[in-house]
Formats: sequence, structure tokens, C-alpha cells
Amino acid sequence: MAAHPLLDELRAALGESAVLTDPDLLAGHERDEADLCASGTPLVVVRPRDTAGVVAAVRAAGRHGVPVVPQGARTGLAGAANAVAGALVVSTVAMDRIVEIDPVGRIAVVQPGVVNAALAGAVRARGLWYPPDPGSWESSTIGGNVATNAGGMCCVKYGVTSEYVLGLEVVLASGEVLRTGRRTAKGVAGYDLTRLFVGSEGTLGVITEVTVALRPAPEAALTLVAVFGTTAAAGGAVAGIAERGLTPSLLELLDRTHLRAIEAYRPMGLRTDAEALLLAAVDTGGRAADDLARIAEVCTAAGADEIWAATDATEAAALLQARRLAHPAMERFAAETFPAGNGGLVIDDVAVPRGRLAELLDGVARIAVACDVPIGVVGHAGDGNMHPNIVVDRADPASLERGRRAFDEIMRLGLDLGGTCTGEHGVGLLKRDWLAREIGPVGVRVHQAIKAALDPAGLLNPGKVL
Repeated sequence: MAAHPLLDELRAALGESAVLTDPDLLAGHERDEADLCASGTPLVVVRPRDTAGVVAAVRAAGRHGVPVVPQGARTGLAGAANAVAGALVVSTVAMDRIVEIDPVGRIAVVQPGVVNAALAGAVRARGLWYPPDPGSWESSTIGGNVATNAGGMCCVKYGVTSEYVLGLEVVLASGEVLRTGRRTAKGVAGYDLTRLFVGSEGTLGVITEVTVALRPAPEAALTLVAVFGTTAAAGGAVAGIAERGLTPSLLELLDRTHLRAIEAYRPMGLRTDAEALLLAAVDTGGRAADDLARIAEVCTAAGADEIWAATDATEAAALLQARRLAHPAMERFAAETFPAGNGGLVIDDVAVPRGRLAELLDGVARIAVACDVPIGVVGHAGDGNMHPNIVVDRADPASLERGRRAFDEIMRLGLDLGGTCTGEHGVGLLKRDWLAREIGPVGVRVHQAIKAALDPAGLLNPGKVL
């Protein structure tokens, strides 16, 4: 079979080494980390190093009518980076340069392939801080974080990625380069095009540069753990903390399934007999000890069985690391639950008003029983964003069907409680139908009109979001 003419154009424009066609490499770029989402084998993967390379690739794909799928580190959990058969994958991992750190303006300018942890380390050396910290921060890239509007454990106080994106450089479907936003501390001119592209999951353009806001490095946080006999009691504590006007810098929940999975994955003395554990931190400087004491009072009133505070920074870091291990620990738990390692995870991402968190947690427990599937719950309790992890047997159609039914029931429950179908993972392939239900027919038409205006041929990340 003759080679596709697109390949020669790409090699001429980007160089042989930036154009990947090896079957094993193509297979490795088929999907992100979302389980049970459709994917296809791309025609080619390109790894440009600059905006000009992305422009050349997008224009060449447009001339040949080839779909373009942008990818970062492929750590996403909604299928947003999944390739479609015959697509051109534009991988931004080689665009990994920190262009500028400006401590006076408190901004950084980075290429999209910069890893979140690398940016955090670079600005920390200048006494600054980039707050968004998704669980995959040691491997996920800023471009992917922006494309999905990623969250993290500090969102309860500091917000998601969109709160820190001041400007973007984006290659449009036409191959034109659009610059949005500003470097100034204030700026209200025109439509907020930056926010339009944040969270658009590569469906409106390929992000090639990001200007982010930075903050002064915070005071060292004080940390406590509260153990509860029910997940609902832990949810009640979260509501009480909010009602008291307390502002933790972190407020995370792990249920018994996760505690046992983490302890099996990396033993660290967690209370595996607890039904739920709340991990709280405060970074309010001179008030931190008092604020932590008030959080402990709320937890006690809500029915905590035990409360203890980290005695030093090392112990606090270990507790935070336990939370970050939730995903790999549950992956191992799923693999060991079913024979031949066929266990998989359908990772939900639903956010509800904080005052209804206990109802969500109780509802998920009922759904697990009704659908006869194991479900572990972990998440950012402080902002009502939970991640029910549904464990399924990939080799058993009946198990897959029960898992999908549980997923849909959790989505329905979240919306019924006044919530949203995704708090931070994005829509991708996993949540398209639920996004349509959430935003309604008028919202769908507006989304489609924006997509048609910016990508009339529908070649940018087709099938995602809507």
C-alpha cells in the first residue's frame, strides 16, 4: 500500500525525527488513561518543538482532510486525548520549555509540554507558587491541564487551572495563530477568549503557549487526619467546616476501599478499619494552629472517631503522598479483584454543592449495592468534587454493563443534587451525553455554533465534548 501523501509533507516540514509511524509508537498514542473509552490507531504522530511546527502539521492535515488529535502526557481520565483511526496526533511533549518566569509580574510563560511539577519546582526556586496540582502533577503537562481545566487537591482554596491562565497562544484549525489574554494584572478588553479555550479539550485549537499567574509561596501548612465511622458523617464534617467559614488549603476524603487499597499498595499504617478518612490542611500562617483546632472541633462534633495532627513536615508530606497514591493503588486493586488481571476502573468525576455531599456519598453506596459492583470513593471533599471508582471485569460483558449502569446512576444523582457531570477531568468521550443533559438544548446549540465557527470541517479532536 502506498504511503499517505501527508507523511511526506510532514517530514519535509518537521524533519524525519519528529514524524513517528512505527506501529508500536502509534499504538502507544491511541488513548489516555480513561478505561473503556473507544480509541483508534492514528496514521501518524508528530512531535513539533515550536509553534511553527504545529502550524505546519495542522495546515497539512487540513489539506488532506485528516483529523487532528492534540495530546500531552495522556494522563487524562475522560478519553479526551484518545486518537481516532487514521488521525494525525500532535504530541506536545517535546514543547517543554519554560520561556520566562517574571517575579515582578508574578507570571510564567511556558510551552504546553512543560510538566506541572517542573513548573512548580522552577517557580518555587524564585519564591513563587503555581497552585493547580492535579493528582498526576508529576507527569501531566500544563497544556493538558489547560485543555481539560484540571483541578487538584488545593482547589478548595485556590481554584482550578482556569483561575491562573492569563493568556494563550493557539493554532486554529485554519493554521492561523491566535493570541489571547494579557500579561497585566488587570484586563477586561473584549470577549474572554482565553476562558473559551481553557477546558475545550483540543476541539477548538491546539495550545502552543500558556501564560500563567503565580502566587507568593505560602506558609508551610499544618495537617490533620480525622477518622469517621461513616462516609456520610465525613460529609457532614465538610459541610460544617464550610458553614463555620473555615478555609482549609486542602480537604480530601478517602473511603475504606481506598484506604485498604493504598495500604496494600504501599503500607504506611493507615486506619483500614475506618469507613472514611478526612485529610485537612491549613496554610494561614500565624492563624494556622487555631484554624486547624477549629476544624478538629467540627470533625469531633460530626462524629469523628479519632483525630490526629501531623507532628512535622515529613509526616504531613507522607499523608499527602497517601492521597496521591489513590489512583495507582485502585488500579492494582482492580487488577487483583478479577482473574487474569482483567479488572478495570471506570473513574467518575462528579461535583455537588458542599451541603449535599453527604447525600451524594450515601447515594453512591446505595448504587454500589443495587448494581452489584465494587465502588470506592475518593476526592476533593472541600469543594464537593468526588471520584467514585467503579471496579469492573473487562472480560465479562455483564460486569461491564453493571459498571456502566452504576456510572450513569451516579451521574444522574449528581445532577439531581444540583451538581455537574465533571468537576475537573473534563468531558472527553466519557461524559458527552451527560454534558448535553446538564447544559440543555440551547447550551448544546451554542457549543456547536462555536465549534462550527472555529473548526468548520470538524477535524479538531472529533467526537469529543459534543
